[in-house]
Amino acid sequence: MSEIEFGLDTFGGLTDDGEGNPISHAQVIRDLVEDGVLADELGLDFFAVGEHHRPDFAVSSPEMVLSAIAARTEKIRLGSAVTVLSSDDPVRVFERFATLDAVSNGRAEIVAGRGSFIESFPLFGYDLSDYEVLFEEKLGLLAALLTEKPVTWSGSTRAGLTDQRVYPETANGIPTWVGVGGSPESVVRTARHGFGLFLAIIGGAPERFAPYIDLFERAQDQLEVPRAPVAVHSPGLVAASDELARETVYDGWLEFRLRLGRERGWPDPAPGDFEREISGGSLYVGSPETVARKIAATLDVLKVDRFDLKYDQPVPHAAQRRSIELYGEKVVPMVKDMLA
Repeated sequence: MSEIEFGLDTFGGLTDDGEGNPISHAQVIRDLVEDGVLADELGLDFFAVGEHHRPDFAVSSPEMVLSAIAARTEKIRLGSAVTVLSSDDPVRVFERFATLDAVSNGRAEIVAGRGSFIESFPLFGYDLSDYEVLFEEKLGLLAALLTEKPVTWSGSTRAGLTDQRVYPETANGIPTWVGVGGSPESVVRTARHGFGLFLAIIGGAPERFAPYIDLFERAQDQLEVPRAPVAVHSPGLVAASDELARETVYDGWLEFRLRLGRERGWPDPAPGDFEREISGGSLYVGSPETVARKIAATLDVLKVDRFDLKYDQPVPHAAQRRSIELYGEKVVPMVKDMLA
């Protein structure tokens, strides 16, 4: 990548219509398609859709949503905000994304990861005790399949392959990343396979992740593999003013933090946590100028090739839609000017 790219990510979280009435899964998916079309019209570089298998998220098959977006867009690259590789079949992952690549005329990308939720493991018959080996083996198999040459492979997590080709063929391959939340072992593994590093920075100061980027570069050099790109994904919302942005986001942010904390045994947010994440953490909430300055500051301390705003905060879709417009029309040009 010759210059920093800017994209949008969504996990397809459920929201309401602004009056407290819940939006259906089907409508959320239709809204995501329109969001992807808007992102293309605004000239953004990348649009990613995540995979979940739980009631508070609408998208369980990102490739289907991305294919619908591909049919109505021309330039924007399309990928998964994460493909939960541990509970999927790498052969089918390749086939689905190679098909998306054909539909989109070469615009597909894969972001593989373990996922932040575990519902897919029992759903597809996998044991959580195999968490590590599932990802390790399947990432290795995916790397082999992406060469688009005959593959011979054996492991403990699926049937082996002998001199096997998979189809459809692609014109120029599929750019592939590994989503990493902060594990040094995952960074080195990503380097070993020659994939891009996609850092999910969802809390705390962004500069904490600079050592992971340094480790990624050192690992690639020691392994004598070409340098692969690095991307950052962080949550946020842009509104007309700082006050409006914070008012719009706060209630949904708090409700989600409380709900997720109860699921995972985390303490409730402390007073001031929301403001601290905006001022010094990884929550990009505010006016176009505020968000642009915060992104530029992040890109000053992290050597990355792409910044993605996770725009689907738990707010009405109209607010998300306006956030996309402001991000594409104002924030990104401001950031480019600041960096220049």
